[in-house]
Amino acid sequence: MSKLSVLLLKEQIGAEKWCPIFGTVPNFGLVFSADPGYALLMAFTFTENASSVSRWSSETRYKILLELNNAIVTCKSREDLFSALSKELQRHFAYDRLCIMLYDAKLRTITYFAAADGIQPTGVVAQKSRPLADGAIARMAIQSGQPVIFDDLTRYTDLSSVGELVSAGLKSTMVFPMIVRDQLLGTIHFSFRKAPDGITELTELLQALSLQIAIAVENMLAYTSLKNSNKHLQEEKQYLLTHGRDYQSTDFFFASSQMNRIMEIVDQVAGTDETILLTGETGTGKDFLSRLIHDRSGRRDNLFVKTNCPGLTSSLFESELFGHAKGAFTGADRQRLGRFELADGGTIFLDEVGDLPMGLQAKLLQVLQDKRIERVGESNSTEVDARIIAATNKNLIESVKAGQFRQDLFYRLETVTINVPPLRERLEDIPLLINHINVAESERMNRPAPVYTDDAIVFLRHYNWPGNVRELKNMVKRLIILNPGALINESEIKRTFPVTMSTVSQSKDFATRDQAERTHIIEALVATRGVVGGKGGAARLLGIPRSTLQYRMKKLQIDPLEIDRNTPH
Repeated sequence: MSKLSVLLLKEQIGAEKWCPIFGTVPNFGLVFSADPGYALLMAFTFTENASSVSRWSSETRYKILLELNNAIVTCKSREDLFSALSKELQRHFAYDRLCIMLYDAKLRTITYFAAADGIQPTGVVAQKSRPLADGAIARMAIQSGQPVIFDDLTRYTDLSSVGELVSAGLKSTMVFPMIVRDQLLGTIHFSFRKAPDGITELTELLQALSLQIAIAVENMLAYTSLKNSNKHLQEEKQYLLTHGRDYQSTDFFFASSQMNRIMEIVDQVAGTDETILLTGETGTGKDFLSRLIHDRSGRRDNLFVKTNCPGLTSSLFESELFGHAKGAFTGADRQRLGRFELADGGTIFLDEVGDLPMGLQAKLLQVLQDKRIERVGESNSTEVDARIIAATNKNLIESVKAGQFRQDLFYRLETVTINVPPLRERLEDIPLLINHINVAESERMNRPAPVYTDDAIVFLRHYNWPGNVRELKNMVKRLIILNPGALINESEIKRTFPVTMSTVSQSKDFATRDQAERTHIIEALVATRGVVGGKGGAARLLGIPRSTLQYRMKKLQIDPLEIDRNTPH
């Protein structure tokens, strides 16, 4: 022995109690004091002993290192690299189990680099990350930065994970930290059914090999990161090509005091990373407002990714949001990034989150809490940094009371709540919206813009607008198509939309909101003989989504079958 170094590690062990004697190995060992608050680590460094016979000559060692390098140099995946490593190492060392653990210093977790080779102890799960505290042997090597040797595991079954190794027939283990440029990547574990001979020399050789393996693992991780970055860019490009931007952040027109107040709140929260919940009726502009918040944030240069929650079935939920690996399921012919990864560094918009089934709400909550996702078919978790904006047309407080929405998810989403008022409560905005939509859509369609008379604007301000801004936009677009460049007055609107506009009151004695809306919907159903959806349905006639109409009909207790029975044919 040429050198002896002693490290004093102060650590709070908690409930675990280390044995005073860690191992008794000639010229090599780790010794822990009986004091559970302190661990005395003795690490020995060796030189060649001229009096001993070496099992591996310098030439043999060099050959092993060279052959190992040649075996792994062309590997392009974790699985291929680990397979090549295990095959080559098994040629020279009669181990019974080999595994490589990756260490996440930020989360203090360990994860299998790939599936272990050799004996598979029951209870040792390779598919999930686990806290460092759950891997006692790996923790010792990580905390000390030195090899850890157990010559007789049966003496230490009270340590976490050791019992599983012993039950599987393993009696000895050697653990080496992987350190490259002062960065600790994880650990390499060699386990045996019985303690190997010449453990001092074996330790030296395996430690040298561990450095080479650590470099290969680091290169693989860097390659994977670069590959994923390129793939991320390709996925982003495809997303932008597919979805595009159908709005301009400057196109938000308003004059009402209600919207002025909302814009003040937007200015206050846009620059933060806090979760925002947008509430309000369908068609009020929650989608547009979420995009506006993104564009005014520090994340504006990254993607805004919209997710329609009602469209996520149980079978598609995880794949759509978290992505999947190639071969994860039938039809998964390539790796795919999920919506959360696409939104990394940007914003993910969860539209109509109140319609998400209870079973899927728990999965969403987990991601929001941990800020990590696991692709379907992969064991490694990936950290994501996406700002969350959610929207719903439901009263989530009532949904929580009814047991239809998780309370913990509701509290996670409602950090900042913005309620967008319906169009009928901000009549001052109608002229501005009509003018803007009329000009913008006419340019897009390459048609001359119609001209609205004052009486037309007054008439439209008396309408209830159950479909809110979305309905207004559809009306203006239809008038552009049917009346390009024409003069749009009250009579023309009534002629073009006879059923829709029949509920407009010409007096100031308006019916209640629900009464007016109920009458409006019933008249549309009468006109369509009780047909709700489809080409000739009431939803198309009203210019609102079928799901929205069905929701309003249920709330207002409107039975389309009853209407059809009472309608003359």
